Amino acid sequence: MSFSNDGPVHPQQPETRLVTAGRDAEAQKGFVNPPVVHGSTVLYPTADDLHAHRGEYQYGRHGTPTTRALQDVLMALEGPQCAGVGLTPSGLAAISTALLSVLKAGDHLLVCDNVYRPSRNFCNGLLARYGVETTYFDPLIGAGIEALFKPNTRAVLTEAPGSQSFEMPDIPAIAAVAHVRGALVIDDNTWATPLYHRSLGQGVDISIQAATKYIGGHSDIMFGTISANAKAWPLLAEGIRLLGVCAGPDDVYLALRGVRTLSVRLAQHYRSGLEMARWLQTRPEVARVLHPAIETDPGHAIWKRDFTGASGLFSIVLKPAPQKAVDALLDTVKLFGMGYSWGGFESLVIPFDCGDYRTATKWAPGGPTLRLHIGLESIDDLKADLDRGFAALKAAM
Repeated sequence: MSFSNDGPVHPQQPETRLVTAGRDAEAQKGFVNPPVVHGSTVLYPTADDLHAHRGEYQYGRHGTPTTRALQDVLMALEGPQCAGVGLTPSGLAAISTALLSVLKAGDHLLVCDNVYRPSRNFCNGLLARYGVETTYFDPLIGAGIEALFKPNTRAVLTEAPGSQSFEMPDIPAIAAVAHVRGALVIDDNTWATPLYHRSLGQGVDISIQAATKYIGGHSDIMFGTISANAKAWPLLAEGIRLLGVCAGPDDVYLALRGVRTLSVRLAQHYRSGLEMARWLQTRPEVARVLHPAIETDPGHAIWKRDFTGASGLFSIVLKPAPQKAVDALLDTVKLFGMGYSWGGFESLVIPFDCGDYRTATKWAPGGPTLRLHIGLESIDDLKADLDRGFAALKAAM
């Protein structure tokens, strides 16, 4: 870990682990960062080694020193319950790989109604074709989820909070029921990352991140991670091996670069996002702010209990306005780009309508809805940008 005569350092705080984990400067000839290993073939020194598959690395798809460095950091970030980390080429690939690893034909899956829409598409498409039944449930169901279990229910998929509507499911309560019934709990933990939400320590068996977002942090990679506890890791490791899932070395390196600064970036997103959310609560154009770290939010008590921070992503419900007025706002703002990702350094805004796809709950917010990602720009400049947007909205009414 450290390149000195004092031996390796064993840090305790997450911020320090993000910087030091996965580093071996001595093995790297003194360089801070590991090399980017572009490799498929691994050569064995003897026939005996070849027959025994002996060696730290056997084939590029199974891992390299570059992937090992990132996995070490992510395991340190996830905490002591983490038994292994898989790397995938996108967040959706992380979700699909996890589900395919733990489910088989004839199984039943429970899915929170507020999950990322492509997750639903995978469940309703490929999983359905392979004979897996999916039931969607109210994000606020808590321990009441027990009534939805069937003898063949094998897994529960949650997202805390939902990345558009921001309901906060009670994951410990859901996990307690699931484990009694012999099911695994899979959580999409992209919003808070394990830095602010140690989901594996709260009953989750498999924690997923779209590392495209905050882990990468620079809007320049597609990436996913799957972390699992000791119970789920053998299933997941087998699934990754059988599916041939791996991530490219350059993206692995960029994810490793990004994760080193996660603590400082996420702290700024948290501060700016919360300040912006509170400012928007005062705006006459806004009916409601959907942000679990706001004291008046219905999910605030769960957020305060289970999370140590928040990110820069939240939504707002506007007071009733015609589409042309909302479009005028979107066309006027300059610092808020219109794009379907988030977690990078830049601020973003998109309109959305959960009513298009939710099935277990009704989405009736009472006005147009916008999702905002608060980036690393000056918060005063971002407020001024939205102020101009709101003026355009009012002018188009």
